[in-house]
Amino acid sequence: MSELTRISRKDLAARIAADIPEGAYVNLGIGAPTLVANYLPEDEEIILHTENGLLGMGAAPEDGWIDPDLINAGKQPVTAVPGAAFFHHADSFGMMRGGHLDVCVLGAFQVAQNGDLANWSTGAPGAIPAVGGAMDLAIGAKSVYVMTDLLTKTGESKLVAACTYPLTGVGCVTRVYTDHAIFDVTDEGFRVREAFGSNTVTELEELTGLDLGGE
Repeated sequence: MSELTRISRKDLAARIAADIPEGAYVNLGIGAPTLVANYLPEDEEIILHTENGLLGMGAAPEDGWIDPDLINAGKQPVTAVPGAAFFHHADSFGMMRGGHLDVCVLGAFQVAQNGDLANWSTGAPGAIPAVGGAMDLAIGAKSVYVMTDLLTKTGESKLVAACTYPLTGVGCVTRVYTDHAIFDVTDEGFRVREAFGSNTVTELEELTGLDLGGE
């Protein structure tokens, strides 16, 4: 596959960061979504929330400045911005479930064209469930952004007509950011918001097997 059709994970994180409005309260899911914190505009106030009890998370610390007691939900070292607050895990989930977050960014195994999300289990025998707070975020955040590769390692599309894996949330996804393109979830299914590199809507339809509104 030509690299001209894909952008790097870091570039994708920067692209997501550019779409987060100033003043938003945001949760970044475990894994790749945590990279978004490193690309948020320094001249804008965007407040990051972690489900383990921090409001006002900053970017990853520089080498030599790691505080082992200051971590995100994925146990990665983070920083705290001036004015940050620490609180109980239960209060954190109250924020998530109470509709107080403007945006969350989550990974995914599958996203269906109606906005259903599957990101905690493939249903494979012996697989270890890893739902964490994803269900609470998926139904509690006002906008749910998914950050994922478009294709699996075996070349199957993660954008599907209907999820075959156990669901995290129903009709919850707002937008999907992939290494090939950005897709909005609409009443008519996925629609290409922005294609990267040499990708076209027709080529993306061939990769996903879905109607993306192309000619």
